[in-house]
Parts: sequence; structure tokens; C-alpha cells
Amino acid sequence: MQYRALTIAREYGSGGAEIAGIVASTLGWKLVDRALLTEISSRANVPVADAVVLDEQVDPWLYRIMRPLWGKGADGISAITLVDLFDADAEAALAKQIIQEAYCLGSCVIVGRGAQCVLQAKPDVFHAFVYARWADRVHRARPRVPPGADINKFLHFMDAQRLEYVRRYYGENRLDPHLYDLMINSHNQSEAAARLILLAMDAAG
Repeated sequence: MQYRALTIAREYGSGGAEIAGIVASTLGWKLVDRALLTEISSRANVPVADAVVLDEQVDPWLYRIMRPLWGKGADGISAITLVDLFDADAEAALAKQIIQEAYCLGSCVIVGRGAQCVLQAKPDVFHAFVYARWADRVHRARPRVPPGADINKFLHFMDAQRLEYVRRYYGENRLDPHLYDLMINSHNQSEAAARLILLAMDAAG
């Protein structure tokens, strides 16, 4: 089988994004990661920074409860001019649309954003999940965390955030092995992990 696309879900600090870049470069495929945020920014007419802040996020529960009331008067009935707000739901919808378009174009490596769920029914997409030992994740993530911050707490937060993102928008557990063709421990060795993913794709294809 000739694969049209590869999705890579990843634990924060596992090196998944770097591995995706290596695979994309090796195959000569387009990398859909940060470019996805730029495209969301363009389509939503918002600063890239706003797209970054909402990336793989879920709106707080209170926001979701109150959102249907926005655009109504103080009585909750009378209509007023509705401000079109860009929120996590809007970003997730755009991300899904862009992922589907990237698949249609083919020859792409898509990182995160629930792509393994969006394209789960496509037989010509290979799905990989990259994880790593906690110590390796701490080592890789430490430079990205402000000095003095609790890095263990931060990693737990990121894990919970990505888990909730996939649960809310796709109704799936992102840790379910049945979503993937390959789950791989990066061992903090991105080049080696990328080669293994390529070998697995070749063998499965």
C-alpha cells in the first residue's frame, strides 16, 4: 500500500515534533505542524500568537456554559450584536478542516491535533504515537520551562490537556493503542526513532 499521509501523536517532551520533521524531510513530504497554526491564523484573521495560545486547548467549562448566552441582552432573550469570538472550539474546527485538506493533497506528516482520529478511517494513512521515559521528557522539556517552575507538574498538565482535547473533540482516548499502527519509545534519540517509523511504514505498506 502507498501511504498518503502519516500522523504523529506525541507526549510533550518525547521529541515527537522533531521526529516528524526528520521523517517528513526524509520522505520529501510536507510537515503539517507549525504551518497549521499559520494557516489557522490566516483563515480566522487572528494573530498567530492567538492560534498558538489555543493550540490543542479546550475552553474552560464555564466559558462553554456561558457561550450560548452571548449575543443576548441582560434578560437572556433579547438579541444584541454578537461579537464573533475566536475560541478553542473554532480553532479545533479549523484544525480538523486543514488536516482533511492536507490528507487530500497527500504526502504529508501531520503532528498532533487529533489527526489520528480525523483520519482514522483512511486506510492509506499510517498512525504513530511517540512516547518517552519520564526522565527523558524532563530532560528535553526543561529548557522550555521558566526557571523555578515545577517541570513535573507542567508535564502532567500537558498530558492532561492533550488527553482532554482528543476526548472533547473526537470522543477518543488518545492513549488507546488501537488508534495507532505503531507506538514507539523515542529514548531521546530522534534520528533512530524516525528510522524505525519509516521502516514500520515500509513493512506495513
